Amino acid sequence: MSTTMSGAELAVRLFGAFRSLVDDLHDELARRGHPHVRPAHGFALQAIGRDGATASELGVLLGVSKQAAGKTVDGLAVLGYVERVADPTDARRRTVVVTESGREVLRLSAEIFERLRAEREQQVGAARMRETEEALRRLDRATTLRVDAAAWLGG
Repeated sequence: MSTTMSGAELAVRLFGAFRSLVDDLHDELARRGHPHVRPAHGFALQAIGRDGATASELGVLLGVSKQAAGKTVDGLAVLGYVERVADPTDARRRTVVVTESGREVLRLSAEIFERLRAEREQQVGAARMRETEEALRRLDRATTLRVDAAAWLGG
């Protein structure tokens, strides 16, 4: 017999499921040659996107200061996942773009997430997985996927 969760337990269980999924992703990324990638890096790479972003734009997307975004960019640049390039429309601006190595991390992450989703579907069954996904879409008030979780969690 199942009992109803408290609201607090619901929040912690949702976070736990998220954490398990992301931890499994990073374990696999490490085994596949990217041991230094952290969850915050993934959020930043997603926010930078295909067209690149300035540190100020990245800060807004991640919900952090320009300085914090710059520090994240510095870390990603040291790892070889991004680089700063001159903006072709404004020589004073520097745009952060994802390198081939960064695109590899994004491709691998998408591939690994699909495998992890399939594994979880096997654990609970296809019908329950579809029901869970629909419930999560309905419970999330956001109209778009958000990448500012690291800043939100950090306070």
